[in-house]
Amino acid sequence: MSSEIRDVSLWESGRRKIEWVKNNMPLLRSIEEEFEKNKPFKGIKIALSVHLEAKTAYLCKVFAAGGAEMFITGSNPLSTQDDVAAALVKDGLNVFAWYNATDEEYHRHISQVIKAAPNIIIDDGGDLVHIIHTEYPHLIENVIGGCEETTTGIHRLRAMNDAGKLKFPMVLVNDADCKHLFDNRYGTGQSVWDGINRTTNLIVAGKNVVVAGYGWCGKGVAMRAKGLGASVIVTEIDPVKAMEAVMDGFKVMKMTEAAKIGDFFITVTGCRDVIGEDSFRVMKDNAVCCNAGHFDVEVDVVGLKKIAAESHLARNNIMCYTLPDGRRINVIAEGRLVNLAAGDGHPAEIMDMSFAIQLLSALYLVEHKGTLTEKIINVPPEIDKEVAERKLKFWNIEIDRLTPAQKAYLNESE
Repeated sequence: MSSEIRDVSLWESGRRKIEWVKNNMPLLRSIEEEFEKNKPFKGIKIALSVHLEAKTAYLCKVFAAGGAEMFITGSNPLSTQDDVAAALVKDGLNVFAWYNATDEEYHRHISQVIKAAPNIIIDDGGDLVHIIHTEYPHLIENVIGGCEETTTGIHRLRAMNDAGKLKFPMVLVNDADCKHLFDNRYGTGQSVWDGINRTTNLIVAGKNVVVAGYGWCGKGVAMRAKGLGASVIVTEIDPVKAMEAVMDGFKVMKMTEAAKIGDFFITVTGCRDVIGEDSFRVMKDNAVCCNAGHFDVEVDVVGLKKIAAESHLARNNIMCYTLPDGRRINVIAEGRLVNLAAGDGHPAEIMDMSFAIQLLSALYLVEHKGTLTEKIINVPPEIDKEVAERKLKFWNIEIDRLTPAQKAYLNESE
């Protein structure tokens, strides 16, 4: 076993966190029981780069229960929890990550899990896949395939595939119904506001909240803002999504107009420079900006620093930038992923479904080793259905089933 973490003595706190989420993740518990018996990942090395907090740690332990040798790092320098990393090391897993890693440290940690010559890659945002292709191409021959957790990573995978550069199959976990319909909407919606509220300690009711992007994550953030009593404004580049936001009861306008009236700004687009200098120059005094997209490029913090007269730490994890005319603009968590850099991420019950998709998709790759010809693979419908069926069972919910007559009726050609 090898590792590079801050302090292994923190393990007790981390273990308590992992036990808490385990108690609230019945899907993963049931899969863990099956994996312990069958050991489907025996002899398999798995490299994982996902936000390293308690729910991810339990995912790693389930893989390990299935026989996998785990090599773990984080997917964001500010989302790694050092006590959770310590608990995994205490349990014999290989971990290379710590909170607030520099760019050089973050890259080194990812490189260390790649150097283990993994057979399966579990990625969140695409850094693992990108670095193994660009810096360790000689290790690609060991890779059976991988799974991608988030929208940003899928954008990168599609670009690589279109350019003919993707060398092994990747399952698009984010696009599974049991992932994006629940994780992206309800998980992001709640966890973003958890992060904002605990960090700012400000009222949301009566405020103007600007949500940039109306995909599944943006829908969740807007819905929860409305529930907290805010007046919600949506900015979009897609006319269909803009129309949907209008019909959901939200105002829609360009960012430069929304910037004049917003109190809270949340970017959820997966693109860069969504809030830039033009918007900063017209924002109200004491506006609060944050990002819920994977990378810290949606709020142009670098540009804000250039036009600010001064800056100071206004509150833990909030940097205040004062413009030459005295107006103040506050940025949470350096513009990094707010629900994890300023919170604990999605609720355990939500990640129970998302990580069940991860586990079963990785198992699918192992079971179909050498037979998959496509590099971009959708989650098989039977996996989505299995996860949904199991979740309903744990909720003690029964649903109707088609009768033979109904099945025959639906299959009639005329």
